[in-house]
Amino acid sequence: MTDRAYGMSQIVGTSEESVDQAIRNAVRRAGELHKRVDWFEVDQVRGYVRDNEVDHFQVTVRVGYRLEDLH
Repeated sequence: MTDRAYGMSQIVGTSEESVDQAIRNAVRRAGELHKRVDWFEVDQVRGYVRDNEVDHFQVTVRVGYRLEDLH
């Protein structure tokens, strides 16, 4: 097994449905930008209120992706 190195990226996911869906949206988008996304952690949860109701959720997520091995 070789030693590995990881990069990290911070992404804000949004959803009108739920915090869970906002996380999934952020991770999905990270996977489109970076190969080999291995993990995530939620850094912040917040939302937008309109007319005294939750309009949508915003979640700041840090994702870790494995850097390609150089040969």
